[in-house]
Amino acid sequence: MTKSELIQRLAERNPHLYQRDIEKIVGTIFDEITEALARGDRVELRGFGAFSVKKRDARTGRNPRTGESVDVGEKSIPFFKTGKQLRERLNTD
Repeated sequence: MTKSELIQRLAERNPHLYQRDIEKIVGTIFDEITEALARGDRVELRGFGAFSVKKRDARTGRNPRTGESVDVGEKSIPFFKTGKQLRERLNTD
């Protein structure tokens, strides 16, 4: 599901709201999550999961074309851990 598909589905389920308002709400939620992660904060949505930032140490990589060694700097990467309710819902038999 893309962001626009999410907005469309929310608009269908909430006909009393204008689509432009739903776009602002969804955009604001995503912006707040992004800003919190940029500050290094953890974002937890109970039952859904938690977003956090993990650090990858600097390392020596390899250029796949030439095979020569390349220094790769330290990086911050986003990480998502699913919540218990989401895991249970996905793994029902």
